[in-house]
Amino acid sequence: MKAIDHFNLRSFDLNLLIAFDALMQERSVTLAARRLKIQQPAMSHTLSTLRTLFDDELFVRVKQTMEPTHRALELHDPVRKVLAQAQDVLRTGQPFDPLRSDRQCRIGMTNGIEVLLLPELTAELRKVAPNMSLSARSVDPGEAAELLDAGELDLVVGCYNRPSSWQRSELLFEEGVTCCYNPELLRCANPIGLQTYAETPHAVVSLNGDLWGCLRAGLEEIEAKLNIVASGPNFLSVLMIARESPMLTTLPSRIAEAYAPLFGLATSRVPLPFNPNPISMSWPMRADREPGNAWLRSQIRNARFVQPGAQAITGADQGAVNRQHQLES
Repeated sequence: MKAIDHFNLRSFDLNLLIAFDALMQERSVTLAARRLKIQQPAMSHTLSTLRTLFDDELFVRVKQTMEPTHRALELHDPVRKVLAQAQDVLRTGQPFDPLRSDRQCRIGMTNGIEVLLLPELTAELRKVAPNMSLSARSVDPGEAAELLDAGELDLVVGCYNRPSSWQRSELLFEEGVTCCYNPELLRCANPIGLQTYAETPHAVVSLNGDLWGCLRAGLEEIEAKLNIVASGPNFLSVLMIARESPMLTTLPSRIAEAYAPLFGLATSRVPLPFNPNPISMSWPMRADREPGNAWLRSQIRNARFVQPGAQAITGADQGAVNRQHQLES
């Protein structure tokens, strides 16, 4: 890229290029002045300045019009390109057209969000943005800020705190938990009582092989213990365990309600006062007003699984569970 001589260029009034272009369009000092909404003497003075700067007459009178000289014709295309580029740069808030865009949407997610977000988002993109593609990856909470800073992701969705002060974050919803089991193998009252829930063998999701898995923090917070006997690396594997064995599993409510019926599992409220987990969307501050990123965020924000009522147990419902737990105990 060619270097710019800022010191010398700052002494040049770029408005002169606008005046030159107006003269090329109108071939008249009076009409050019009218186009720029200035007085005719001011336009005449500008033309005089242009002649001095370019050491050329630029425009000569031929009958009733001002005809451009050879030098003016040479300048015309380059000046028009400079003005067009400046106009494009200065235009802000241009609408994003998903039908014309071929961008790749890069989204990071915590474990489990992908089974909720990807099916719906992919289907929607195929309808409204057929030339766009979607690339999703699992991202540990500790890696989110670095990947956003490096420009490797457009945004992240999941159980993330706001990564840093120079990144934006928006709470999408608060997620409760729901219990799943195979009613053909595990015959129990529904909703499940506290004693049954605590004593029945339990399978949990665990990303690192820890038998307590993703429930550890919640159980420690309420000082509760479960009979955990198995763990799996993702929600689908745990649902399959519950399908094949007389066991319970506790999953995020939206996942339980969406996928438990596909495995022939029944669902029940959890008789313990788990605090809901905040599910957020985060993105780089530099992309806050970028039309494509803003459009992608709107697609996620308006997804069905984000909307109120999309899960079995919301934050408000969890309060009812807490009260029921108090009554049972």
